[in-house]
Amino acid sequence: MPEQIQLRAGAAATSNSACADPRIKVGFIVGPTGIGKTALALEVAERLGAEIVNADSRQLYVGMDIGTAKPSAAERARVRHHLIDVRTPGEPLDVARFRALAQEAIADVASRGRPVLVTGGSGLYLRVLRYGIFAGPAAAPGLRRELLDAARDHGVEYLYDELRRIDPAAAHRLQPRDLYRIVRALEVFRLTGTAMSQHQAAHGFSRPCYQSLTIGLKMERERLYAAIDRRFDAMMAAGLIDEVRALLDRGYAPDAPPLSTIGYKHLAACLRGQRTVQEAVALAKRDTRRLAKRQLTWFRRDPEIVWIDADGGAAQAYRLLADFFGSPASTEHAQQR
Repeated sequence: MPEQIQLRAGAAATSNSACADPRIKVGFIVGPTGIGKTALALEVAERLGAEIVNADSRQLYVGMDIGTAKPSAAERARVRHHLIDVRTPGEPLDVARFRALAQEAIADVASRGRPVLVTGGSGLYLRVLRYGIFAGPAAAPGLRRELLDAARDHGVEYLYDELRRIDPAAAHRLQPRDLYRIVRALEVFRLTGTAMSQHQAAHGFSRPCYQSLTIGLKMERERLYAAIDRRFDAMMAAGLIDEVRALLDRGYAPDAPPLSTIGYKHLAACLRGQRTVQEAVALAKRDTRRLAKRQLTWFRRDPEIVWIDADGGAAQAYRLLADFFGSPASTEHAQQR
């Protein structure tokens, strides 16, 4: 198993005890990949004088810029961002550590009197920031080695099939090659005798960690899919295949998180001669559309989200958030950063 695969060393079992200061107000801007969250968040943040905390699970990593649609240096100069480029691809960040870092960033921004905007497409990251996390039992190194050896010898799908038998609800939420989370779910079951999904249901995710307003961006499905396809073409034109080649040349394993994700894994296969560029692009577009569909399904189950149209939605989002923060901050305020 490649050395780059690092699984969480564990934390004390439980949940919400480390919830943040519930007096802090946090605005969330969410939606499926490719819908325009970054552009809208930048416009709104400038008008509010806000700072942005990244909740995109791949923009956390250095060198993964084009394929994650990471905000550019110029965009980050317009609005201060947090949790961009905080790890290398060889240092996967688990959700518990993400939450801890995000809480630190949120507290820092709030302490300076700035509105906080969290933006990203990860429904899981949104949930753990708003309602805490079931951390589970500490890892058992021997058990973890056993599971990793099984994945090495039989493939990740072998572990995924086991997870489907013991915890179909958890398996339904995961991708068949998501080694990181599959191993953790199996580990929790073997250590506790109870499925991860049952632990999470018992946790409840019911006590909010912040005062929050969550705005979701929506768009007609076919238009969203067309936008996704155009964006991937633009990524290719911007040099995505060279970005993937550079990451592989640095020794990052293509089957280890976070490189085993959409776009990167497809082009890595292309660079290894396993498929043509055309095939890689077509598969990456297809899988991005499928991801967007799953994200929409997740977010639509959330009754707290206030939905607005992505097209021309910045003005509406600003009005909602300015009212929520209780201060219709001006552009002048933003320029005083």
